[in-house]
Formats: sequence, structure tokens, C-alpha cells
Amino acid sequence: MRQEKIDLISAIVHSDAFIVCTQIIVITVLIKIANFIIGRFADKIKNFSKDTEFTKQIDTTKHIIESAVDTVIATLGIMYVLNKLGIDIRPILTAAGILGVAVGFGAKRFVEDVISGLILILEGQIRVGDVVDIAGKIGTVEKVDIKLVQLRDMSGNVHYIRNGMIDIVTNMTRDYSYYMFDIGVAYKENLTRVFEVLKELDEDFRANFEHRDYILAPLELLGVDSLEDSAVMIKARYRTRPRMQWQVGRAFYKAIKDRFDEKGIELPFPQRTLHIEHEEKERINE
Repeated sequence: MRQEKIDLISAIVHSDAFIVCTQIIVITVLIKIANFIIGRFADKIKNFSKDTEFTKQIDTTKHIIESAVDTVIATLGIMYVLNKLGIDIRPILTAAGILGVAVGFGAKRFVEDVISGLILILEGQIRVGDVVDIAGKIGTVEKVDIKLVQLRDMSGNVHYIRNGMIDIVTNMTRDYSYYMFDIGVAYKENLTRVFEVLKELDEDFRANFEHRDYILAPLELLGVDSLEDSAVMIKARYRTRPRMQWQVGRAFYKAIKDRFDEKGIELPFPQRTLHIEHEEKERINE
């Protein structure tokens, strides 16, 4: 009975299925180890600089290297497994080469994606963590490779965009960001006084704001931008660290409302002036 168990175990160990499963496990472990080493190496490089742009570039490069290494290990591993099973891989490689040539004639889109992806990566136009507007979609870059860019928008939707479709890239978080303010005040307000209040508020805000380190420069008052139906619109902007412009903007808008209420500066609301003809006035008075 014991000998039968030993023979059964030996048969299982030497079976093709067991060998294939073992080698697949080894390939998977090798990929995990390679990704771990690449990740640790990238983390060590990021420690040399606290610059956000440098960090994003390293993260993007790390994903590309991991993808390439995983592909190489998986390909070599599959070839090794087939060879161990006694399958001659030379006809497979020959067929793959012929198939590759045939497919190449109809792979225009794939080639466009690869070339565009290499340009995007090498020039650093898009990095993991950037907020970008590409192909009509706005979101945070979660992944970049030589085939596509993966974006996640504010609603949590994930967009997969082929690199070949990317013509214009609008990067909202490169080096630094701006938040543009459209500040409306009533027509009756003295604009000189409004500007003084905004300058005072800017100084207080940069001194006391919880995340004041996000702000890179004082508020730029660009002046009167337009005269709307019920408001004088003042344009201003803050320069902030990348991706922090929206947080700063929301907090400063709240500060504007509180300070205007404190100073008695009227915020605009829709108004309409009625002009009544003389005869109509008499009829109404009667």
C-alpha cells in the first residue's frame, strides 16, 4: 500500500501536467520578484528628490519597465515550458514571424499607437498622476503605456484612450497650476475698495490657510474682466502646486464670501430694470 502511494506521487510529480503547473508558478514568482525589485529601485530613486514632477516621471517609467519585463519573462517562460514538453518551438516561431508580417500590413492603428505612446513617454507629456484633457476626456492619469492612456474622471469613470487618438494634450498639473477666479460684485460697489479688500484677504489667506504651502505666489488681480447684466466681473488667479489648485480655489471662494459679508460688499444677484412709457404710467396711477 505504501509503495503504491509512493508510485502514485512519483507519477504525479513526473507528469506533464505537474511540470507545466510548477513552471507556470515559477514564471509567476519571477514576474512578482522582478516587479518588486523594479518598484524598490524606483522608490530609492524618488528619494533623491521631493519634486512632484520627478516623482510622476519615475512612476510612469516604472510602469513601462514592469510591462516590458513581464512580457519578456512570460514569453521566455512559455518557450521554455513548450521545449520541456518536447514541442519544437522553431515552427511556431517561423509561423509567428510570417503571421507577424501578414498582420503588420493591417496593423496601422497599432503602429500609430506605439509610435505616439513612445513620443508621449519620452517627452514626458503625460505622467501617472497628471490631470489632463485628451481626446475630449478630462481625468487623472492612472496608467500610461505604449498602447493607451488610462484616465479616471471626477465621477470615477475610467477612460481607455488609444495613443493614436491623442492629438492635443492639455496637462493641467505640469510644474505648477493656476486657479482662475471670476469674482462678481454689484455695480454700486467702489472697485478701488474691493481691490484693497481682496489684497488684504490674500495676505491673511496665505498666512493662515491650513494648506498655505500649496500656494506658490500672491494673488494676481488681473482687473475688471467684463460687465455683466447684474455684476462687475473681476478676474484673479492663484499659482499653486500641481493638482492643488481646486482645493485652494474652493477655500478662497469661501473666504471671499465671508470677507465681503464682513465688509458689507454686496455680491450680485439677477436684476432687471423696467422702463414704463408715460401713458402706461398714467393708466397705472389711475
